[in-house]
Amino acid sequence: MRKWSMVEELEKVEISEEGNHGERDSLKIVAVLRRFVGVQQRRAEAYARLKRGFEDYMASGVESTYQQLCSEITDEFNDCSKQVLEMESQFLTAHCFREDLSLLLRSVQNQEKMKLQLTATIQVLKRAGRPSERPVSHENCRFSKPTGHECVHIQKITEASGTEEAEADAEFDNALKEAINGVQDAVTAINDHLEEVRYEIAALED
Repeated sequence: MRKWSMVEELEKVEISEEGNHGERDSLKIVAVLRRFVGVQQRRAEAYARLKRGFEDYMASGVESTYQQLCSEITDEFNDCSKQVLEMESQFLTAHCFREDLSLLLRSVQNQEKMKLQLTATIQVLKRAGRPSERPVSHENCRFSKPTGHECVHIQKITEASGTEEAEADAEFDNALKEAINGVQDAVTAINDHLEEVRYEIAALED
């Protein structure tokens, strides 16, 4: 008959404790990743608000409302970034050390930063409008009659001035296209990273 071994029993207890620790660590990792998905949802909602607000501004021309919205959205994005930075740090602690996930969240942060900068660029360009379509200011014109004025903008259209305007329009169009493509690339990268996060959650919960 085999004798009872205290060493074997202690080993069983240690293995059991390691299993419990591993399970607890997995739950902590899943909880952080789910928080991250929630933050990304907040960011998506903030972008939707910004888009609607900008469209309203372009239609109404009310600057104050748009500036207030921009201030609120900036605060929202700053809070989201702060939370994700804390999550990155959590993945570098002993109880749930996952450097790969910390780097994944850092990649999303970088793409979000790029997306926000390019979104601002797009709105600035759209507010300015194409050079050839911008309204003319008559501040420097001389008014000789109540009903009319001598417009300083009336000039003979030459081949050179026409070329200059066309070049300005082309430069504007290229800048807008580049910014839009940049936003689309950032969105694709962010969505790919979010898919990785969801796979990780599913794997840890199995």
